[in-house]
Amino acid sequence: MANTQGPQGNHDPAGSTQMFRAFVDDGAPRAAQPAPTQSGPRIGLIIGVVAAVVIVAAVAWLALK
Repeated sequence: MANTQGPQGNHDPAGSTQMFRAFVDDGAPRAAQPAPTQSGPRIGLIIGVVAAVVIVAAVAWLALK
């Protein structure tokens, strides 16, 4: 059985894989981004839950009155 994947004429003339790896490895280090604060969505969630509890309590109070 013949080896059709061998180096006899099937090489990448641009060496794109090696060039890409060199580009990625030699790239400038990225600046670390600060983590986003989680207080915004959490405060909104708490306010929403409190509002839902107040509405359910008001509806129950009006139904039992």
